Amino acid sequence: MGILANTVSVCHFKVQGEIPQQQDLHDFVTKQLAANRFNPIDQGSEEISVGWAHLDDPRVYDFDSPAACCREHYFMFTLRRDKRSVPSAVLKAHLERAQEEFLAENPGMTKVPKQKREDLKEAVRAMLLSQTLPTPATYDVVWDTKSGILTFSSLSPKVIELFEEQFKKTFEGLRVSAFHPYARAESVLDDQYKALLQQANKAGGDNYLELIKENQWLGADFMLWLMYQTMNESSEYTVNQPGVLLAKEGFVAYLDDRVVLLGSGENGAQKITVAGPQDHFNEVRSALLNKKQITEATLHMETGDDHYKLTLKGELFHFASFKSPAVKLEKDSTVDEAMEREAVFFERMLLLEKGNQLFDSVFATFLELRLGNQWAEQAEAIQKWLNVCSFCNRPLE
Repeated sequence: MGILANTVSVCHFKVQGEIPQQQDLHDFVTKQLAANRFNPIDQGSEEISVGWAHLDDPRVYDFDSPAACCREHYFMFTLRRDKRSVPSAVLKAHLERAQEEFLAENPGMTKVPKQKREDLKEAVRAMLLSQTLPTPATYDVVWDTKSGILTFSSLSPKVIELFEEQFKKTFEGLRVSAFHPYARAESVLDDQYKALLQQANKAGGDNYLELIKENQWLGADFMLWLMYQTMNESSEYTVNQPGVLLAKEGFVAYLDDRVVLLGSGENGAQKITVAGPQDHFNEVRSALLNKKQITEATLHMETGDDHYKLTLKGELFHFASFKSPAVKLEKDSTVDEAMEREAVFFERMLLLEKGNQLFDSVFATFLELRLGNQWAEQAEAIQKWLNVCSFCNRPLE
């Protein structure tokens, strides 16, 4: 599903490098997208084609002006990849037939020479590819130049790697850097707490892979704290990050529906999935007492009539199945299709920004507690809660 759908899986990046000034940036982005646009392969036999297309309609891939990819402070475009593939069983059957025909034409031979087999295989594969329509796949990109955050609509490691390579190739001098938990923590804290975060940083340098690997406690402790808050507190928070919603506006956030835990066992890594509405999280709590950590959890956030739901991936803070309120626009027969698409885009961005603002507010609330003097007391309360069964008021084993 694309980024304009009400439910979409997304990851976030920061754009790094020497970014041109705003007007020059419009020209730069448009020119580079045009130079690296998608080229169709429907009429040929090429195996794959990768390039940029329009977000509104990935069948369109001409970037002749900034209007094709720019709306106010947003750049929006789509990574399109068309790929042909031939099933191995089909290739094998046609290759065997080609080899039989070759031997029939050369009665003096009992088997096809090795080099000829390779030539036949390539010829058969090319023939089958030319008879196969490419399968398109599209992944949306929205770059908010005001915040510097880029949103990408896939969580597949291979697709993310393809996107990172394509972005770096397209925009010379720029690159995208994963907006991982430590980077996100730095973005939501003031200078005082940033200093405390640096003290708690377990990575030895600035390498982003090390920052992710060595600071997995951020995601694990955050979701453990959220679970405790869900079961023992009001789950009420206030907006403390800048954005669309007003400061100190109240909202609710809680875990429910699904929790995934991971830990080591005698036979290697053990994964436990607890699904369905939870009353007491006793199964989860028992697993936590056995040294497992929460790696994924379904988070709900509610403000007014708006309800957001996402599955948070704790290691990288990817948002899987991020469901936001539906875009509601009044139909007007006097508004043309282009203006309607633009209105849908801005309404959708508004809703996504609200969801991110709510998430960052909860995360900042946790960080100030986790990095402050009250965490020891909070950790003790969490441990006591983990140890007691809600049904029988006895220690969990």
